[in-house]
Amino acid sequence: MKYTLEGQETERLKFRLLNIEDFDDCIELFKDIEVCRFLGVDKIETPKERCRLWFEMTFERYKNDLGGQNILLEKNTNKIIGQSGLLVREIEGKQEIEIAYSILPEYRKKGFATESTEKCKNFAFENKFSESLISIIHTENINSEKIAKKNGMRKDKNTEFKGMSVNIYRIDFSEWKE
Repeated sequence: MKYTLEGQETERLKFRLLNIEDFDDCIELFKDIEVCRFLGVDKIETPKERCRLWFEMTFERYKNDLGGQNILLEKNTNKIIGQSGLLVREIEGKQEIEIAYSILPEYRKKGFATESTEKCKNFAFENKFSESLISIIHTENINSEKIAKKNGMRKDKNTEFKGMSVNIYRIDFSEWKE
C-alpha cells in the first residue's frame, strides 16, 4: 500500500483506508449525477451500484499497490467528509500518479478538497514517488480546476480518458521545491 496516506493528518483531517463499513456514508456521493459524470460512473444505473463499483475499484487498487483514495475524517467530529488520495494511472501509455479527491456534498466549499490535495502532493513529493503529479479533471469540472490551481498545478494538456474529454493538470517536483 505504498501510495496510500493511511495515518496521515492535516490541521482538520485524518486519512485512513476505506473499509466496507463506510458504504452507507459514501453512497451520498453517488446520488449526485453531475459528480458521477465527472467520475465516469454516470452510466451505472443506481447510486448503490455506483458506490459498490467504486469500493471494488478502491480495494483492487489497495491490493495491487496502485494507491487509492483514503477516507477523510474531520478531526473535530470524526465524521467522514469524503475521500482523497494518490492513484497510479496510465495516461497515453505513460504511468502517472494522480492526486484525486471526492468530497461529500454537505462538506463542499469548506476548503477540505484543497487541504487534502495539498497533503497528497506533499506526501508524494516528500516520499519521492514521482518527478511530477497530475490531476485528471473532466473539462466541465470548473471547481476541480480551481482546486488544482490552488494546489500549484498548471493545465498541461487536454486528452481523452476513459471516454471522457479531460484536462490534465500537472505540478513538477522542481516547481514544488520552489
